[in-house]
Amino acid sequence: MTQITVGENEGIESALRRFKREVSKAGIFPDIRKNRHFETPLEKRKRKAIAKHKQSKRRFRT
Repeated sequence: MTQITVGENEGIESALRRFKREVSKAGIFPDIRKNRHFETPLEKRKRKAIAKHKQSKRRFRT
C-alpha cells in the first residue's frame, strides 16, 4: 500500500502529485487494469498464448 505524509506547509496539489508518482513507481496501475473486469477462460488462453509468443520472439532475437 502506498502512503505519503503531507507536510504542514505543503499544498494539496504537490501532495497529490507525489502520491501519483509513488503509485506509478509501485506498479499499482497495471495491476488495477489487469483486474478491472472478468476475463473468460478463452480470453485468458489467448492472452497467455500471445505473451508466450512474444517471449519466444525475444529469446531468439538475443
